[in-house]
Amino acid sequence: FADLVLDTWDLQLERNGQEHRTADMGCKQLVVRRGQPFTITLHFSGRGYDEGVDKIAFNVETGPCPNETSGTRSHFAMSDCPEESCWSAVIQQQDGESLSVSLCSPPNACIGRYTLTMEASTGYQGSSFHIGEFVLLFNAWHPEDTVFLRDENERREYVLSQEGLIFQGTHNYIFSIPWNFGQFEDDILSICLNMLDINPKHLRDQNRDCSRRNNPVYIGRVVSAMVNCNDEDRGVLAGRWQDPYDDGTNPMSWIGSVNILKRWKNFGCQPVKYGQCWVFAAVACTVMRCLGIPTRVVTNYNSAHDTNANLTIDRYLNEKGGQERQSWDKIWNFHCWVESWMARPDLEGDYDGWQVLDPTPQEKSEGVYCCGPAPVKAIKEGDMQLKYDIPFIFAEVNADVVYWVVQPDGMQKQSIQSSIVGKNISTKSVGKDSREDITHNYKYPEGSQEERNVFEKAEHEKKSIPEEDEALHLRIKVSEGANKGCDFDVFAVISNNTDVEHVCTVRLCARTTSYNGFNGPQCGLTDPIDIDLEPRSEKRVPMRILYEHYKDSLTQDNLIKVVALLTDHQTGDVMVAVRDVYVENPPIKIRILGEPMQNRKLVAEISLVNPLEVPLNNCVFVVEGTGLTKGQQIKELEEPVEPQAEAKFRLDLMPHHSGLQKLMVDFESDQLRGVKGYRNVIIAPQPM
Repeated sequence: FADLVLDTWDLQLERNGQEHRTADMGCKQLVVRRGQPFTITLHFSGRGYDEGVDKIAFNVETGPCPNETSGTRSHFAMSDCPEESCWSAVIQQQDGESLSVSLCSPPNACIGRYTLTMEASTGYQGSSFHIGEFVLLFNAWHPEDTVFLRDENERREYVLSQEGLIFQGTHNYIFSIPWNFGQFEDDILSICLNMLDINPKHLRDQNRDCSRRNNPVYIGRVVSAMVNCNDEDRGVLAGRWQDPYDDGTNPMSWIGSVNILKRWKNFGCQPVKYGQCWVFAAVACTVMRCLGIPTRVVTNYNSAHDTNANLTIDRYLNEKGGQERQSWDKIWNFHCWVESWMARPDLEGDYDGWQVLDPTPQEKSEGVYCCGPAPVKAIKEGDMQLKYDIPFIFAEVNADVVYWVVQPDGMQKQSIQSSIVGKNISTKSVGKDSREDITHNYKYPEGSQEERNVFEKAEHEKKSIPEEDEALHLRIKVSEGANKGCDFDVFAVISNNTDVEHVCTVRLCARTTSYNGFNGPQCGLTDPIDIDLEPRSEKRVPMRILYEHYKDSLTQDNLIKVVALLTDHQTGDVMVAVRDVYVENPPIKIRILGEPMQNRKLVAEISLVNPLEVPLNNCVFVVEGTGLTKGQQIKELEEPVEPQAEAKFRLDLMPHHSGLQKLMVDFESDQLRGVKGYRNVIIAPQPM
């Protein structure tokens, strides 16, 4: 018999891409998910494959030093019945000189870039053919994969969806910004794989690193460290939390991960300036979804950063509500991290499911700025000793805040209140643009026996008390219409929950603040007011906050911190209430003109009204949306936008994909920063 000679081959990119749900990657390469068969067709020249005479085997290899024991190389012959636990090749059909072969990896194979070669031997003669490269990803559709997720709608949202919403604002004023994750856009997969290849663990021991890439726990930890650059590890983003941002991009301006990752690659893996928590989280979400691990961005409101790990955040105020001294412990208005779905066979007990990964650099974990994966179940149960970083995240959602009011004579009085940390933990709902509240995954109901048990286990004595046990209750309300450019009212509301009269003094103070807890100058203060409270009654004390007073010191986070102080004359007790008021940006309006259809021109009309009494200069609209725009579209307005005037422009779109797409817009100017808007557009398929 003549030797079997391979002439050409076909990696069936389109068919395999559809079956493995990787077709959107639009790559010119084969991308498949582990544990699931993929088909290649071999064309021989001169004669076809003859089962009785020819032997065919394949080699797959990944990483710089592939070997069988590390699981980074496999040699396997054609077989009739494939084994689940290792690589296999099965003949699908033979047609003359063509042979279709189904190849399959085990569901615990290492992910990454592979080379595929074929060995053909006839008798004693043998030759080897290099067939090509492919990329192997995690597979949330395979029951034996450690990232398996049962629900198809969840797999669509957490692995396949390229856009989403990230929740911001304050726990009493929650809003969302749109985000373009874009994990299947050109080049993103190769950038994510390069990130794994330049991580310090890989540089220290390439063989060990590649052999651990079968484990989502390991990958999650690497990604969490590589999204920030605090270890000088050539990470993706540099963090910055206050002006100036002039030598980079203001964190508020980003509306997607694609530009960040491409910029990182194009500048030789120099950190991109700048990120804040939601940017770090969103980029990590893109990378994890790209690699096939189900992931979502989560927002925790009133997130505690407890540096001395005593689960108590102490704040010191003077009698005017101003900060008496800096505390390293901080309460962030909101803080974002991601949750990724995976099994935890490395832990005893049932800790499979959502795991917290936090790429924002806050504290070191095992010597590196990364955090997680921490099982959400372990946070809820207070299992502090489990891997990784449970105590830090437990504090973020459970710490107590104690306000000390420092009196002129230096005396300090402690104010006790109901707990405020770890509120309204939020993520985007599956398949729709609403908010899903997942606080119950992180903590038991306040005041329940289970909560007490968890705190006992965590050796934490809760200092806050339930609202209904307070004799006097103090809270702050905001009038409608806290809009940028306007004055608005806030009120201290005092309730007497007892059967006796109380006489007390109340005072209100306001200052601008940033979302991570740094306070600016005062923008409102009332004189102390004495009030008599009848039994079981309620009174309001108003304060007007003037645009004139906040306009120059309001940060781009648009937040004003209002503090109310109450002194009860009978007992001498002091109470403190704090509320962060979000000052609203004007809305961006997006109109779609024409009938949205695949591969047909569509026009978007985008506009915004200047609500301020001064012109807006250097106005820029940035528009992006996977499948709608080719990359980012930037429109700079030549003229300033006068007070109450409308900034408006039209943009031509050419949708390449059918189905639901999001058009996302960011507006920047000298006076208004990071104004966001989006519009869902349903694109009809091109008629056949």
